[in-house]
Amino acid sequence: MTDIVQRYFDAFNAGDTDAMLTCLSDDVAHHVNEGDIRIGKPAFASFCDHMTRCYRENLTDMVIFHNEDGTRAAAEFVVNGTYLATDDGLPEAKGQTYKLTAGSFFDLADGKITRVTTRYNLSDWIAQVS
Repeated sequence: MTDIVQRYFDAFNAGDTDAMLTCLSDDVAHHVNEGDIRIGKPAFASFCDHMTRCYRENLTDMVIFHNEDGTRAAAEFVVNGTYLATDDGLPEAKGQTYKLTAGSFFDLADGKITRVTTRYNLSDWIAQVS
């Protein structure tokens, strides 16, 4: 079951939102760090469009874990990024680079990701780009 999670992250690193969407259920619940829960593929795609405009990120040093019945998974990784365009309420973007440890958590059903929750240290990111 972790294959779907690996495909999701491979698509992320390739900058391929459409391939990420194929990994998700139609009613995916996307829990954004420090943000609201977005429901459904259209909301997820909109979030990805925003992120692509403001950030360029590559995930490395990834370790994926899963429970025995394959209904939940988690991944720990390093986010290597560049801040491209100022995001609302955050410091001004000037092409700053950053490096953060982060984690994502997943619910899985019928070969699809039904929940994505991502967590990282926002104050660390702000310190790095300020």
